[in-house]
Amino acid sequence: MIMKKIGSLLLLSMIIPALLFAVGTQQQSSSGGGYLRFAWWGNPTRDERTIQVARLFEQKNPGVTIETETAGFDAYWLMLNAQVAAGNLPDVMQQDLSYIKQYNDRNQLVDMAPLAQRGAIDLSGWTDSGLASGRLNGKLIALSLGTNTWGIGVDRGLLQKAGVTINDTTWTWSDYEQVALTIYRNTGVQTMPVVNTMEFQYVFEHISRQFNAPLYAVDGKSMGFTNNNAARAALKDLMDMQLRLRSAGALYDPQDAAITGRGMPESPLAQGKTWNNFHWSNQHVGHQNAAGRALDYFMFPSISGNKAPFGAYLRPSQFISMLSSSKSQDLGAKFVNFFINDLEANRILLAERGIPLPAAVRNDLASRVDPNTKYLFDFITKISPFTSPMDPPYPATSGEVQDVVGPVLLQCLQGRITTDACIAQVIQSANAILSR
Repeated sequence: MIMKKIGSLLLLSMIIPALLFAVGTQQQSSSGGGYLRFAWWGNPTRDERTIQVARLFEQKNPGVTIETETAGFDAYWLMLNAQVAAGNLPDVMQQDLSYIKQYNDRNQLVDMAPLAQRGAIDLSGWTDSGLASGRLNGKLIALSLGTNTWGIGVDRGLLQKAGVTINDTTWTWSDYEQVALTIYRNTGVQTMPVVNTMEFQYVFEHISRQFNAPLYAVDGKSMGFTNNNAARAALKDLMDMQLRLRSAGALYDPQDAAITGRGMPESPLAQGKTWNNFHWSNQHVGHQNAAGRALDYFMFPSISGNKAPFGAYLRPSQFISMLSSSKSQDLGAKFVNFFINDLEANRILLAERGIPLPAAVRNDLASRVDPNTKYLFDFITKISPFTSPMDPPYPATSGEVQDVVGPVLLQCLQGRITTDACIAQVIQSANAILSR
């Protein structure tokens, strides 16, 4: 059973009970450790490639069945929450830095260090820094599936039509505003607002880190910029800038932009309604395929013109983890090792999840990837000098914070509250959750 990408959380909530029942039945009827469930969030490009790799693993291991489960990012975590409640998690899962701590705190992830020590998972091609992001509380509970960073996808043709050029190694938010106004005046195409909950998280983080303030305090009990007046002022400026674009008619409808869960082909950028979109570098190929036209990928504007301290960082695009509830951990380790190290498998995956960390895989792919993926290899090289070390994993309640912050930002961009009140409410409502 292959779950196709789900655009509607309501639809997902209707089909999850049937999914759980079906999967549970298959687990009971499987024997000999030859059955494995692998779950990930994705897009059509990722789904197709990942399923091919699962089939390849089955071919190389006769008698093994890999059951694949996939959904969009928001639907994926809803699906897993239902499976947690039912005691029916998959054997191997794609994991995210935002959620890894809460899964680990519930002892749901396997420490893969002992598996590596006995040779079940080969980590000889990994650097210590590459493994560090998957270590928590002394355990290796996740392996990075690629190097990733946050940036802006841009319609190349629209820039040319508007007569705009961008030097993303030096541009500021003031430059961004002028670019947005020029594009709107010359083409009528609007700018994507920062209102979606995911955009809040990473855009606010990029700004606050430039003032030596992490998004979340080190103890996880408050927003990291709570008492940093310079960071708060810069975040207010971001909201003020967007309201100026709205007054000029250049800002895309914040209400529509706040919708989550839709597929890449339905995004305002793919539909030609905006000239830009905020997304991870590993998602850029998928966005370009969905748009059906050339997209550039730019570094984020900065406050200082990209002078230290830097807001950007290199982050694991996502992890692969094994679940402690799995009854097929030996097979799970074999599949994980295959997924991260096998050259044939990675020639299918083609670095869609980000730049692979094992040196042998990365070197093999460098001359094999298509021009769009090679473009991202080069982008990671370009942005690396403008990055600083990433902060600790987000607290377990960060998802709740995102849920309450999104509506506050929307109210602000609709002109219903002031930007001062917006930042104050973000801090107050977020800290109330984090300090519990």
